[in-house]
Amino acid sequence: MILELKNVSFTYSRGTTYSVKALDNINLSIDEGQFIGVIGHTGSGKSTLIQHLNGLMQPTEGQVFYEGQDIWGSTDPAEQGKKKVSKKNRYDLRSLRTHVGLVFQYPENQLFETDVISDVSFGPKNQGLDETEIRRRAEEALRQTGVAEKFWKVSPFELSGGQKRRVAIAGVLAMNPKVLILDEPTAGLDPQGRDDILDQIKKLHDERGITILLVSHSMEDVANYADRIIVVNDGKIADDGTPKEVFSHYRELEKMGLAAPQTTYIVNELAERGMDVDTTATTITEAKESILKALLEKGQLRKGETFV
Repeated sequence: MILELKNVSFTYSRGTTYSVKALDNINLSIDEGQFIGVIGHTGSGKSTLIQHLNGLMQPTEGQVFYEGQDIWGSTDPAEQGKKKVSKKNRYDLRSLRTHVGLVFQYPENQLFETDVISDVSFGPKNQGLDETEIRRRAEEALRQTGVAEKFWKVSPFELSGGQKRRVAIAGVLAMNPKVLILDEPTAGLDPQGRDDILDQIKKLHDERGITILLVSHSMEDVANYADRIIVVNDGKIADDGTPKEVFSHYRELEKMGLAAPQTTYIVNELAERGMDVDTTATTITEAKESILKALLEKGQLRKGETFV
């Protein structure tokens, strides 16, 4: 596994009258190469959770491991298990963040250079790479995220919301991370912009084998792209499984203030009305195939026919 959380809890304003427990004894393992959707209602703890994965937040209890190393522990075996770690033996969190990249919901928070190519080059430059490799990585990342060359010398603040997202993602990709975490990368985008961004992320996953964690409020998006879904509720992992497994519990999700994809409701409604359809279908394609099969078997549709 590439990331692991053991008994992780986190409390905001700990020790004060305003303390709030955001994470409650989380145990979680993430394998290399997975595409994971993270869902939960506002305030569920999902954003706090992902910020623990690259050391932006330190748990008040528990441990976070990257490739088997406790990121808040000591690199010296003699010190491991001790609460106080000497400065020279602390885990290199700066290096960790080049391997576990996080793209925030609002890309403006991550953009600051005078032009796009300089912004994307910032991460590789801090990795101590030579100018040729920095430029190669920046250009490759921009192409992979679909940022046209005509924008490379433009100020990132002059771009549209969708283009800013692409540049922010490219800036993380240029560091060649093993894990890419995206917090609501399609928020505020129109349907075409949303599909373009998600298609690019899926392509990156398929071509590079990067582990992806996608935080999203869109059940359709996680159903279409993720192979595993983690449900966060009241600071705990409420469910964890394939899209079919998680969305089969749609009644439980509703109690958490969530929902399933519209497809799930349609196939379950058809099943209740007597049609022999696959109630685990979570995508439009799966539902379409199941409905056509049911109609063919009942003789209500001839092979080769279709319907609107």
